[in-house]
Amino acid sequence: MHETRLDTARIRAARRVIDPIFLDTPLYRCEALEPGLGCTVSIKLETANPVRSFKARGTEVVASLLADNGSPAVVCASAGNLGQALAWSARGRGLDVTVVASRFATATKLDRIRALGARLELVDGDHETARERATAIARYDGIRLLEDSLDIETCEGAATIGLELVDTAPSFDTVLIALGGGALATGVGHVVKALAPEVEVICVQPLGAPALTHSWRQGRVVTADSTNTIADGVAGRRPIPAVLDDLLLVADDAVLVQEASIIAGMRALLDHAGLVVEPSAALGIAAILEDRERFAGRHVVTIVCGSNVDMDSYHRWVGAAPIHRS
Repeated sequence: MHETRLDTARIRAARRVIDPIFLDTPLYRCEALEPGLGCTVSIKLETANPVRSFKARGTEVVASLLADNGSPAVVCASAGNLGQALAWSARGRGLDVTVVASRFATATKLDRIRALGARLELVDGDHETARERATAIARYDGIRLLEDSLDIETCEGAATIGLELVDTAPSFDTVLIALGGGALATGVGHVVKALAPEVEVICVQPLGAPALTHSWRQGRVVTADSTNTIADGVAGRRPIPAVLDDLLLVADDAVLVQEASIIAGMRALLDHAGLVVEPSAALGIAAILEDRERFAGRHVVTIVCGSNVDMDSYHRWVGAAPIHRS
């Protein structure tokens, strides 16, 4: 494999600074899902931790480095999950955290950021507006700006999931990864291609937020003017060039799925796995639902990456979502 920005030795070292509460998350075959999907399905459950998403793996690495270097403050832009994770990781290390988010972000996520002790600033506009404001705060206050997916610690923290997959999973031939900013996809993809290169790495993004998928397909950064998806955790408009370079090296494919399929995936995970998940976490199941023939006979691992969802919205979506069967 050509070299990405990531380093497998650093990824292994990251496990030593990440709180064990975020490591070795459940990985199991979910046979109840299989009749409706037509393939063997294993779930990597990244919601079984205090912040209910994979993001703390990366923020644990970042916060550890900041504490070691005597840096007292950090700011980030977040759709919600990164902000919660950074607040959790910083709280035990005496770090001051500012999170910038869109005022239209999921209220449950914003409330949890506040509860974890971070300073929360809300902006009009979307996540890209929040990124611009976080950059301005970092420059004005002279503090560390944490940029998800660009800062390699976020990718290598997420990559520890890949280590657990290749070290503990029974034989599997495909891994489906939600694609947003790219930290999860490039991190897990790097490890899988380095240690289990025969496994196909497929990234999944909503049709309503396709910028990084279009960029991967065209081999250049493609931006979008707007997004239209319930999967707020992956709704970016401006891919980061360095992240795209890594993604081009580790992803075998990038696919787009419809909103109806995301909702059907959430419903399937509720009905057959007992899991309440946010839309981003259902992208892998959505991809199988849209192309059962492609995955027939395969053993697929899907990473359930987050469960921070507004319950009123969840009941509105899932209550009206039939599962399409072929």
